Amino acid sequence: MAADAVATAEIRGALAGLRRATGLPVAFGGAVGPGAAQIRISELSGTATAALRSLVVTSGTGLGGRAVALGRACAVPDYSSSRRISHEYDAPVAAEGLRSVLAVPLVVGHRVRGVLYGALRTAQPLGDRALGGAVAAAREVERALAVRDEARGLLAALRPAVPEPGAGQEHVREAHAALRALAPRIADPELRAELLAACALLTAPAPQAHPALAPRELDVLTWVATGATNAAVGDRLGLRPETVKGYLRAAMRKLGAHTRGEAVTAARRAGVLP
Repeated sequence: MAADAVATAEIRGALAGLRRATGLPVAFGGAVGPGAAQIRISELSGTATAALRSLVVTSGTGLGGRAVALGRACAVPDYSSSRRISHEYDAPVAAEGLRSVLAVPLVVGHRVRGVLYGALRTAQPLGDRALGGAVAAAREVERALAVRDEARGLLAALRPAVPEPGAGQEHVREAHAALRALAPRIADPELRAELLAACALLTAPAPQAHPALAPRELDVLTWVATGATNAAVGDRLGLRPETVKGYLRAAMRKLGAHTRGEAVTAARRAGVLP
């Protein structure tokens, strides 16, 4: 089964944080294979053996499979004796010495992408800290996956052809603005660099030199060029309206412009905006 490589990478990065947030000594997880109702456990943290590694869990079976089937977090105070789950995976769970276990599905766009688990080696009910921390960790992974999906979608839409100058220019400007806003939210440096490179493809080579705009100044000016108000720009970039004004004033000063419209025009002539 080919696992979702992107989800696997995010799960790997989330396990240490899950252990800190929940206080649970053991965390593990895995991604769902594309088009399959199975999870392959590939990432382990705090385990003493390799008993769980490469374990394939089918939707509806065991604790993780139950969480996937229901689309919500599930927990049992004693895995081996619980009557709420099936017991296909008792042997590897027992080999690792796990008793109290929780599982949280990772759901992005109504599709399960993986499962995060946390566990104790003693049999006891898991409290609000453990359950809340695990759910919070799962939500972080889901947000990261959603951002990566959006980034990949934008890049895929841009790859078929680079628009001719003047053709669909408003669409190009909106795509450029979306890419600029999305890039700072990407943790993966390679994907972020790929997004910024795509941004550069949407702008013409600069025919004249201007003082370089700072990244946030360019982000603000990019959205101003679409006709967005300062408040709308702030909402899109997570900035206060006063901060947006400050970046815009700095960009105008560097471009020798006296109005928003002049700044946009100067930036386009300089080749930093499409």
